[in-house]
Amino acid sequence: MGLELDIIAAVVIGGGSLSGGEGSILGTLVGVFIMAFLRNGCTMMGWPNYFQEIIIGAIIIAAVTLDRLRHRQE
Repeated sequence: MGLELDIIAAVVIGGGSLSGGEGSILGTLVGVFIMAFLRNGCTMMGWPNYFQEIIIGAIIIAAVTLDRLRHRQE
């Protein structure tokens, strides 16, 4: 259905680590609400779908970068 990017983004935004072993249900729910807010806001602004994907991709890159920086300091 094409929702893979949204699912990965919600988990990573919610604090789940791509290397595994971290994350919570509450954090994932927060990530889901943030993703829904972003999708709904972009749709209401009338932005094209490809622009929404670019925004979500940038958010995933930022979340992964922060996760890697956090793990490097531990």
